[in-house]
Amino acid sequence: MTTAQITKDTKLREVLERWPETAEVLARFFGEGCFTCPGAMIETIEFAATMHSLPVEKLLEELNAAIKQPGQSE
Repeated sequence: MTTAQITKDTKLREVLERWPETAEVLARFFGEGCFTCPGAMIETIEFAATMHSLPVEKLLEELNAAIKQPGQSE
């Protein structure tokens, strides 16, 4: 069985739609505006992190940890 994983090329909107449990992580890194930003439809995790001067690897680590919590669905 393959486990879903968020990568640097995953779009922000896909992350929010597929894994709503990541909302807390995204809000910590990007603020609440992330959820209504038009760019979220087309921006990848890597692009958004770069635009906000954030460490993409740390963001990915936390996002993937959030989707692997026991009791969470894929």
